Amino acid sequence: MSRHAWLYTEMVTTGALLYGDVARHLAFTPAEAPVALQLGGSEPADLAKSAKLGEQWGYDEINLNCGCPSERVQCGAFGACLMNEPQLVADCVKAMRDAVSIPVTVKHRIGVDAVEDYEFVRDFVGTVADAGCEVFIVHARNAILKGLSPKENREIPPLKYEYAYRLKRDFPHLEISINGGIKTLDEVDEHLKHVDGVMLGREAYHHPYVLAGVDTRFCGADTPIPSRDEIEAGLIDYARAELARGTYLGAVTRHALGLYRGVAGARGWRRVLSDNRRLATGDLTIFDEARSHLREAVWNRSNRRSNRKRALRKKMLEGARQAQTLFV
Repeated sequence: MSRHAWLYTEMVTTGALLYGDVARHLAFTPAEAPVALQLGGSEPADLAKSAKLGEQWGYDEINLNCGCPSERVQCGAFGACLMNEPQLVADCVKAMRDAVSIPVTVKHRIGVDAVEDYEFVRDFVGTVADAGCEVFIVHARNAILKGLSPKENREIPPLKYEYAYRLKRDFPHLEISINGGIKTLDEVDEHLKHVDGVMLGREAYHHPYVLAGVDTRFCGADTPIPSRDEIEAGLIDYARAELARGTYLGAVTRHALGLYRGVAGARGWRRVLSDNRRLATGDLTIFDEARSHLREAVWNRSNRRSNRKRALRKKMLEGARQAQTLFV
């Protein structure tokens, strides 16, 4: 859908890389580039080793997550709780910068729990910037460490976009991007009047076709916006290559279920591509069956429209006959 939008991985912990299956966590294809590896951790030495692995596997950026509020992450003393220790974050950033030649960036919230003062996030950014970090991605909500689930933490704490705008004004030499609750490219346009970049999270996942207009609107690309059918064809080619590598087909389709969101028949398309028994066979004709629901929906809609027209004409003719009878 986009050749210029920057893709961020889900957060990968340092332990998963240092003691787990590195290829499983880090392998990606050239079609996905540019890609940033988002790391979770709080030990400078472990983060440095993990960042080095990311560079070796071809990532374009290493991003330290200081925004995840889940309890599991808190138990590991990283994620959003790191915002309470800005000097430790600075030490982590410095260790990673010393280990790699690619950019090291930080994604964070604007506050933790009941801390509402702008000065909290300002001082956090200032301390980490002193360690050499030049790019900050600001999820413009507080992180509530106790009492809210990760999902609720993405929805309940109020958005304060002005905090991100103020960071850009206070640190004009830094690259500040904004994240949180952004759904449309018109909203992206508005935010770009105040900051350097915009991150789409849930919206890009649940309504991915929003990304199809990014390159022409923001990156000066002169290529036409791809259709959903063209995107699906590319997805099938990607799935075929992944199947050859031993990937479960559902691991591909579950991330693309929103492709036809808003299109007639999309529910049937999603239902077919969520059938675990069919997915387990690795049979790519499942896409043909899923697509039939889109055609069927279009045909049914067209048929209903024709039926309505016929019914309306019949009613008009009957009215004309009655009028004629009354006139006679």
